[in-house]
Amino acid sequence: MSWSAYGTFLLFAVGLVLIPGPDFAVVTKNTLAGGRRRGRFTAAGVCTSNAVQGAVAVSGLSAIIVRAQPVFQAIKWAGVCYLAILGIQALVSAVRGRYGWPGGDDGNERSGGAFGGWRQGFLSNITNPKVLVFYLAVLPQFLRPGAAPGWLLAFAWSHAVMGLIYLVALSSGLARARALLTSRRVRRAMDGTTSAVLLGFSARLAVEHG
Repeated sequence: MSWSAYGTFLLFAVGLVLIPGPDFAVVTKNTLAGGRRRGRFTAAGVCTSNAVQGAVAVSGLSAIIVRAQPVFQAIKWAGVCYLAILGIQALVSAVRGRYGWPGGDDGNERSGGAFGGWRQGFLSNITNPKVLVFYLAVLPQFLRPGAAPGWLLAFAWSHAVMGLIYLVALSSGLARARALLTSRRVRRAMDGTTSAVLLGFSARLAVEHG
């Protein structure tokens, strides 16, 4: 295995990480609602899921999951439902329009908020079948036939770490901008947009074949 192949993969992974997806939407939602700490825990949840799925790919279980259509479809529809639930929650918040000063960074974060952020990040990613397919079908294309499993794990975990760095940076930037987002009109617009994005991802996942 060559380091040039690893560098090529890293360039590919950077482009992949920067494309907004469900992880981006969930981290944005939780940072604006709960502050930097909740946003970072959400990012950590996404990274944990990526690390788990990378390890699953190396073990060969991901191939079994993808080929076992009932299991694969169950994961897919769990993801559809979970993204839809998060989208509906954001929509309800936008419709109600009841906002106080956003908690979190001022020391008023509610109990369990950080773990709740981690849980949402983990669940939104672990129920996305595209992640399994990526680690199983796309990532090995950067490896030579017969490459040691450790290389596959290194590639997968490198992708997870890059995603974590990006999402933590995203949550930090959003946290700094929270003071500008406290008006009721802006908060409702943000919740409405987040709801549309999450429901859109849910719908797209639902209609995809596989």
